[in-house]
Amino acid sequence: MGTERSSVEISEPLLESEKIGIVEMERVPEWKDQITIRGLAVSALLGTLFCIIVHKLNLTVGIIPSLNVGAGLLGFFFVKSWTSFLSKLGCSVQPFTKQENTVIQTCIVACYGLAFSGGFGSYMLAMNEKTYKLIGVDYPGNRAEDVKNPGLGWMIGFLFVVSFLGLFSLVPLRKVMVMDYKLTYPSGTATAMLINSFHTSTGAELAGKQVRCLGKYLSMSLSWSCFKWFFSGGKSCGFDNFPILGLTLYKSTFYFDFSPTYVGCGLICPHIVNCSVLLGAIISWGFLWPFISQYAGDWYPADLESNNVKGLYGYKVFIAISLILGDGLYNLCKIMAITVNEICNKSSKQSNLPVTADALADGEASKLLTEQRRRDQIFLKDGIPSWFAAAGFVGLAAVSIVTIPVIFPPLKWYLVLSSYIIAPALAFCNSYGTGLTDWSLVTTYGKIGLFIIASLVGTNGGVVAGLAACGVMMAIVATAADLMQDFKTGYLTLSSAKSMFASQLVGTAMGCVIAPLTFWLFWTAFDIGSPDGPYKAPYGVIFREMAILSTEGVSELPKHCLAICCGFFVASLIINLVRDITPKKISQFIPIPMAMAVPFYIGAYFAIDMFVGTVILFAWQRMNRKDAEDYAGAVASGLICGDGIWTIPSAILSIFRITPPICMYFGPSLIS
Repeated sequence: MGTERSSVEISEPLLESEKIGIVEMERVPEWKDQITIRGLAVSALLGTLFCIIVHKLNLTVGIIPSLNVGAGLLGFFFVKSWTSFLSKLGCSVQPFTKQENTVIQTCIVACYGLAFSGGFGSYMLAMNEKTYKLIGVDYPGNRAEDVKNPGLGWMIGFLFVVSFLGLFSLVPLRKVMVMDYKLTYPSGTATAMLINSFHTSTGAELAGKQVRCLGKYLSMSLSWSCFKWFFSGGKSCGFDNFPILGLTLYKSTFYFDFSPTYVGCGLICPHIVNCSVLLGAIISWGFLWPFISQYAGDWYPADLESNNVKGLYGYKVFIAISLILGDGLYNLCKIMAITVNEICNKSSKQSNLPVTADALADGEASKLLTEQRRRDQIFLKDGIPSWFAAAGFVGLAAVSIVTIPVIFPPLKWYLVLSSYIIAPALAFCNSYGTGLTDWSLVTTYGKIGLFIIASLVGTNGGVVAGLAACGVMMAIVATAADLMQDFKTGYLTLSSAKSMFASQLVGTAMGCVIAPLTFWLFWTAFDIGSPDGPYKAPYGVIFREMAILSTEGVSELPKHCLAICCGFFVASLIINLVRDITPKKISQFIPIPMAMAVPFYIGAYFAIDMFVGTVILFAWQRMNRKDAEDYAGAVASGLICGDGIWTIPSAILSIFRITPPICMYFGPSLIS
């Protein structure tokens, strides 16, 4: 799940002139010089680290914050340190430019993006045998034939045949999206500002301080995660199960589990996201589940296992699904409406530049105009031929139509072909919507593909076909939006469009290999999908239930479950509508249904952690807003990266069956 960011309201050239100054006429390297061996090596290293982090988040809570700040900082630090070290040795080194920095950033984001859009925590995991058994072997529509366990070979092959299609589908529209429509792409613009600032004297000094801050908290997080491990030698042992709010609330999953990752997420995610997660936890685990539990034996059999979908577990899964679908449907319609309206009105709107020029002195306006012309010239200089993009898309589509039915037999070739016919239109809508609002509705488009294909195929293979179609749609839509966002970053940093496209291709190729390999580390070392373990993989069950729902209907839901789900679905739509029609000073306090849905299934513990992070950030902003703006991202990235790095030795210890030596367990007092 992505986090909400408000679109940039101030006109783009004015914003840049205030933040980073007028771009001087520095020499811009040729596109081939912007892609370096050292840059690719750093991209592969950091891409691996961030893939591990994304997998860990995907398999625990499913909330993925923006990691661009950490990627940009670490990329700058590694290359800058390398060039400084070689310079001190007297070696001649190629200067580290902002164009190379942009290429590294693009490569890293493309790589770890596949850890999310590759479906390792959602549709791909929904196919495996553990999820099948978790839902119940006797559950209607949950067939043993609709099982495909993770395998390195088919996962890598599948990603290679679907992940590049999105890149080729929208390349011919790069000028239209970036230059003609002047789409904002807030994250891409912010990344460009970050990179531009790194390569100034004052910006480099601040970046150095941020890197030291990141390193400090990375070390603290890594050390703490290592320390925690020694006390977790058994079920419900260690600091991860510390009943800091008391044993009664602990039973309802309200406790602080001392996770640096979740606290770091709380520092990065907007306050409203963290508060929405906590509100969802209070509603579900504080009131709703205890209320429904009172009717055990009436609404559902009382003797069912805790993970039986026909019992309380079914309410948890389907109510979460209803909130997610309501939020996704509303935002899809909203983004579509905004997109259509903007496209229809573009011809009658003036460009930003003349409006900005009116507010500036003639000299400043002239400089801005010169700057924009130079950016336009550099962006168009190294073009990517339309015939190359078309040939790439057709060629990859032809290969996919042959290979995907081999990997997933229920997904017939004509269904794959139909997906590829409509995918470019959906990719355009998502890319345009992302440019306007910074919302990439990847999973929403994936669910559309899932429901349509699963219902078309029916009960005989519809579950696997729907989940595979979901993967095809997510891969195309996600990579297309990422590419356009990267083009925006490259445009603002005077990077070549050809180097950006090449780096996206390389990063995607890295991700096709690194993402499955790092997932395999988790899969072999930990009990993925266990409701009682640390890696619950919540979206595996949710996506499989969606596929079953598409083929079987809702007849087997527990008593009153459908009515409650409909209520939450409507509530999700209403909450979103109220958020949009109320003034910003009020809407900023209205919760986000998608964020509220996550703890309904998982538990309240991570909501406590994220709320701690948001409280720390809030207090920091009150005491020193500038320091908070400068260093909060570095602190959060350090906490998340340190905990993520510990995953590697932890997995290795688990593979070799080396268990923690101590179990720290908490129970009620023995004194009467």
